[in-house]
This record gives sequence, structure tokens and C-alpha cells, in this order.
Amino acid sequence: MVSYVRSRGKPKGKPIGGSGGDGGDVYIAADEAMATLLIYQRNPHHSAKDGFHGRGDLQHGRNGEDLVVRVPPGTTVYDDEGTMIADLVKHGQKVKALDGGSGGGGNAAFISAKRRAPAFSEQGEYGEKAAFTLEMRLLADAALIGFPNAGKSTLISAISAAKPKIADYPFTTLEPNLGVVSIGEREFVVADIPGLIEGASEGKGLGHEFLRHVERARALVVLLDPSPLQIASPEEQYRILLDELRRHSDELVSRPRVIALSKADLAADDFDTADLASSIDEHAVFSISAVADRGIESFLHAVADAIDQAVREEPGREGFILHRPIRDGYEVLATPGGWEVVGRAAERAVRLDDLTVALTADFVAGRLERLGVDKALREAGAVAGDEVRIGELVFEFSEPDEEELDERFSPTEDADE
Repeated sequence: MVSYVRSRGKPKGKPIGGSGGDGGDVYIAADEAMATLLIYQRNPHHSAKDGFHGRGDLQHGRNGEDLVVRVPPGTTVYDDEGTMIADLVKHGQKVKALDGGSGGGGNAAFISAKRRAPAFSEQGEYGEKAAFTLEMRLLADAALIGFPNAGKSTLISAISAAKPKIADYPFTTLEPNLGVVSIGEREFVVADIPGLIEGASEGKGLGHEFLRHVERARALVVLLDPSPLQIASPEEQYRILLDELRRHSDELVSRPRVIALSKADLAADDFDTADLASSIDEHAVFSISAVADRGIESFLHAVADAIDQAVREEPGREGFILHRPIRDGYEVLATPGGWEVVGRAAERAVRLDDLTVALTADFVAGRLERLGVDKALREAGAVAGDEVRIGELVFEFSEPDEEELDERFSPTEDADE
């Protein structure tokens, strides 16, 4: 705001124009009340609030309200260049994604010994705008892994309230399903992960989709399918599954795991799980049938025990937030028509309300000189008469004479100006 104390005989008294408020910043924060990212899939565009205008009588505008993008714990955040800027794993963790624009100064902000009644104000700054990718990796206590059509979806539908799609063909499950399992007074979350095939660690089948969710499970439940639908034997399935886990991360195979022979009702009558456990070097293999409700209770207690072991052994995980260096204030670029100065510092320097007024234009010129823009243009090769663009404004580059420089850099000028 440009405003003055008005009194008889003094049309321009003391400047009292208030400054505008800053625009709101944008944060991305983990919130345990959030279960999915679906809200952002349906409505991907969000913005913080604008700052409020300044008014007379030194009334400064309020800052705009920040935007907090709330995401489930376990969400990773990538910028538009694909760089991970945060891995938010705990409730309350947050990262500042974008800065709001700073508010413009009213004419009272530009009083100095040489400018007792400035007739200009500063325009507010546009905030930053960018796209981000939010990726949620499931935070499950146990992950059901196995070959396609190994009975994972049938099992999770039998032991929890989850209702995944079930069919007798591979890759029925295309997205992970979560189910809460209660056994006695024990409760845990199980994730039904898309089926794994040999070569998954190299991206075959749904490999990468599978493996990135397994990373967030405390314990692993390996389901081996003895039915004729599987070409590989249970022993070979086990070898392939662990080999793919190891290829993706050595740490995965060191997690507590429970081995189960699913579809036990379809296994041969003489199939011996003790022999299977010995052949794959595991202390036990549970024989279960979700359809026939066979062996489920003891199996679930073993899964709960494995989860308890994982909780005792797991190190505290703090998450990750990338602290990026402050960007340069501006950059000089050559263009076909002359030069362009890009960067918020340079754009801030020229955002006054009326540059057709000589005093205002001179004030901006002094700002650019102090910022080093003139020097940077000269070093880049600019000469008098060249066209220079800063934001929406176009200037003609010129070299000030000594008298002009003395005027701009008067020792009575405020340091900020």
C-alpha cells in the first residue's frame, strides 16, 4: 500500500503504507490418521493461501495459511527431477516442499534519509509451483510372498477381513492387500503381495512392484505351493524366492520368516513337510489349508512370534529428509534477443508497482547494481543497448555515469536498499 498521513497543507505527510503478508509455505507431513494416498490421486492440485494486502495506518497484511499435505507414515517424496527429498516414516515428520512468495513492502518500508516520502510500493511475489510424486510403501508386520497363484489371497481372506480378488490364474493380485489378523490377544497386519517369478529382481513380471513393498515388512511368510498348477517343486520355489530377495537386498533374507506349505489339501498323501524342511534347511515348515481350515492357528502363532522377534531386533528407523543447499539468487542466460536474468532474487529487485516513475526506476537500478546483476551482465558480455529481461519486464542495459553511481550509493541509504 502507498499511503500518507494527510493534513491541511501537507498532501504527502509521513508514509504509512503497510506491507503485504507472505504467501503460505507448502509442507508434506506424515500423519498416522491417513491410511492411503487416494485423495491425491483423485485431487492432485493443492496450494497454500495467499498473503493479505497491506493497508494504510501501517497495517501490515497477515501471512497466508501454510498448506500441509498429509500422507501416511511410510511415504517417500520425490521432486519433479526424480530425487527423493524425504522418506517420512514416523507420525509428525515433515519436509518443507515449497516456499511461499514474500509479501511486498508498503511505501513506509522504503523511508530513508534521502527518501522521506517514497511514492512507490513493492509488489508481492508469486510462490513456487512444482510437481511431486508421493509413493507409499506398505508398512505391514508380515508379507505373504510366493509364486503367482500360490494361495496368498485365499489365505489372507481366511485369516482377516480383507476381501482380495481370488481366481485360479496367475497375477490375480496386482496391488497389495492389507489384512488385520487377530489370534487370541495378539494382533498384526499382513500384506498379500503380488506373485513373484524368477527374474523379479531384474523387473520381470511384477518384480519391482513386489519387492518395494516387501522392504517395509518386519517378517516374511513364504508360501510354497505343492499343487500340480506349479511347474516348480516346493524346494525349487523356495530357492527361487530367496534368491530373488537376496538379489534385491541381502538384508531381506536375514529377516525372521515362517515357511508354510499352502494348499495342503491338494498335496500328495505321502508328502512329508519334515523332509521339505530338511531339504531347504529350515527348522520347520507348516502345513496349512485356508480352504479346509487346517493348521491355521499354530501357523498364525508362529507368524506372531516372528514379528515379535523382528520388533526386538529392528534398529530404530528415523526416516530421511534431504536438506538442499540454498539456490543461487539469480543466473544470467543468453537469449536470441539479448539476455535474461532468472532467479527469485533478481525478480524481487524489480517488483515495484510503477517503474515509469523516474525515482522508482532509479531505485530498482540501484537494487540490481548492489545485487551484482550489472556486473554479472557485463561479465557475460552485455553491452549498452542490449535488451535484458527479468521476469515480465524488459530493460535496456546501460552503463551509469559517475554522478548516477554517487546518487545510488549515497552513504545515507539504508543497507537493505
